[in-house]
Amino acid sequence: MALRVVLVGGSGFLGTGLHARLKAAGDEVTVIGRGPSAERNGVRTVQWDGRSLGSWVEALEGADVVVHLAGKRVDCRPTKSNIAELISSREGTVRLVGQALRQLDTAPTTWVQLSSLAIFGDAGETEIDETTPPPTTGPRQQVEVCQRWEAAFRDASTGVRRAVLLRPAIGIGGSGDPATRQLARLARLGLAGPVGSGRQWVSWIGINDFLDLLVRAVKDASMSGLYHLTSPSPVRNSELMAAYRHAVGRRFGLPAPKAITTVGARLLGSDPALALTGRKCVPTRLLREGHVFRETDIDEAVSHAVNAAP
Repeated sequence: MALRVVLVGGSGFLGTGLHARLKAAGDEVTVIGRGPSAERNGVRTVQWDGRSLGSWVEALEGADVVVHLAGKRVDCRPTKSNIAELISSREGTVRLVGQALRQLDTAPTTWVQLSSLAIFGDAGETEIDETTPPPTTGPRQQVEVCQRWEAAFRDASTGVRRAVLLRPAIGIGGSGDPATRQLARLARLGLAGPVGSGRQWVSWIGINDFLDLLVRAVKDASMSGLYHLTSPSPVRNSELMAAYRHAVGRRFGLPAPKAITTVGARLLGSDPALALTGRKCVPTRLLREGHVFRETDIDEAVSHAVNAAP
């Protein structure tokens, strides 16, 4: 059965991929974003400011599913203003959508919400699944942002028949994925050696698995509650960087000790904690439900992603 799906913040890399899959399946898709309202090439976009109710609320009336993808990219300096914007672009927009749903005569019965496995901060050697309680403290740009994001969703989705909370790992994507482009670029420059100790765990997921699971969350009525969206094969940072070197044909990558990573990240406008911390997460619920991942080998996943990038 075709569904009416609204993607909030669906104009980015992930939203574009999800939109294409849903359209191919015959679903009617509307994107709510910051661009001007328009309809081009079969894509209907409705403008919002992410801060206040407006005419965009009408796009939710009668929809079957709302998927919330909005949020400022975390790849920024951990300043007070940036962290405040990270929180408002997540917590604030989630609460705004919840407020909009309460005004509707016929509200969506399903809400699919992204969070992040970064809620666990730097977890060392602990294996983490959906039953593992997140820490109460940790890097603000990771732990606090995600805690407030998820708390807002729990509050805002009260009364929604099916609420699905997804914590994705680092996505390994192809064309259009900024993270893949950046790491491949570093590898070509001979700079993709181990970061820090190189022993921190990296949870990852291939873009096709990511999109498969987003589509399933939209369409599968049995999928409800919290899921970890991550490959069952987490790797060390040193293995991830080696995979990018292999993909671009470089045998050597200059290591980046903690001090150099800290300075370099700040010069590039990023947060060094994103590279220096790690977590070993596994998708227990998905495996128990029989999900078969397309990509479980990091070398193959990175090679496919790099070869697909422009």
